[in-house]
Amino acid sequence: MAVYKMMMGFIFIVTYMCFLAPVHQAHPPNVTISDLSFKNMDFAMNLYRKISSYHDKNIFFSPLSISTSFAALLLACDGVTHEEILKGLNLEQLGQADQPELIPKLFQLLNENVTQNGSLKLDQSMALFLHHQFEVEKLFEEQIKTFFDGDIKSLDFMDTKRSISLINEYIKHKTEDKVTDMISTLNVATQLMLINTIFFQGTWQMPFNPNFTDSASFYIDNYSVVQVPMMFKEDKFYTMVDYPLGAKVLKLPYQDGVSMLILLPNKGMDYTVIDDEITTDKFLNWIKNLQKTKLEISIPKFKMEQSYSLHKLLPDMGMASIFSNSANLTKLSQDHGLKVSEVLHKAVIEVDEAGTTAAAATSIGITPYSLPRTFFVNRPFFFFIYHEDTNCLLFMGRVIDPTKN
Repeated sequence: MAVYKMMMGFIFIVTYMCFLAPVHQAHPPNVTISDLSFKNMDFAMNLYRKISSYHDKNIFFSPLSISTSFAALLLACDGVTHEEILKGLNLEQLGQADQPELIPKLFQLLNENVTQNGSLKLDQSMALFLHHQFEVEKLFEEQIKTFFDGDIKSLDFMDTKRSISLINEYIKHKTEDKVTDMISTLNVATQLMLINTIFFQGTWQMPFNPNFTDSASFYIDNYSVVQVPMMFKEDKFYTMVDYPLGAKVLKLPYQDGVSMLILLPNKGMDYTVIDDEITTDKFLNWIKNLQKTKLEISIPKFKMEQSYSLHKLLPDMGMASIFSNSANLTKLSQDHGLKVSEVLHKAVIEVDEAGTTAAAATSIGITPYSLPRTFFVNRPFFFFIYHEDTNCLLFMGRVIDPTKN
């Protein structure tokens, strides 16, 4: 049994559809949810660049979902492992040695703010699936329940078929059947799985009329063109132009204080150049400089399902020890040999006429009278889903080919 426990750490899985988040002050002085949102956005941009460096395809993920899950892991870690997670999430400046529960408390407050008015279509949950012979520190168990309302479930991972079925059924239920068959294989040496599911369904404040949706060309590059169903609407929208970047921005609001921000590179502009230029400061400047104007907009309908093995990406972002034999998870269990073996993140989004279903500062030149009268999204673009009160970035992605799922 000792050898069995030494073999594997736990598998940590993040699944989701779509999500939102808002604003309140944390109880500890001088630290707010807005601070957390800003730092989470930094992490999002860093992770996006890491993913985009591997391929030139569609991207979609939830930085907030990933951050929330690792905030739970902070409660399990100590020493270098704890420090690496703080640094990798860009939360070093928020962490305080004499207040180890500060960051989990911030995430708890964030979730409370999101759900407080009950108007959002939101379901966020966390579950620990434990091997039935696995001993968890009582304090960790209590903290997971307190800060993340986590479910504690016992499984016999030696019965891999049944364990896979139960875990996939849990994920399917929590994402309203949007994320299915999350895992297909399971190592018999697995001891613990941490699963975070987030589901959000957003309805446009101004829905598109399906009768105006028509087939149109989408130019992937100079050589590839695909036909896509293109949604159309004429109304007043918030928009702006980032002249130094060579792109323009459009805000499409959902109901209940959440919006999608679309960043469209100018014709002839290489989107890979903009990849390297997207920063938190730029994002906040875009929002700050939005101006309402009458526009004709055309947006492609699209649906994406993206999966990422984050245990292959995060070590390059400074989070290495938690995936190695030197992992310090002593606050989770006093048993030695524990490490995180996998971090799987699966994201699904669907954008249509009704809305969306989904589980250093740069100066910007603004010329109000030269804003475009049309916003035709017929080439690769970036998008961000954020909560307006806090500017908290919930999801981000890029669409290179809207016909690819």
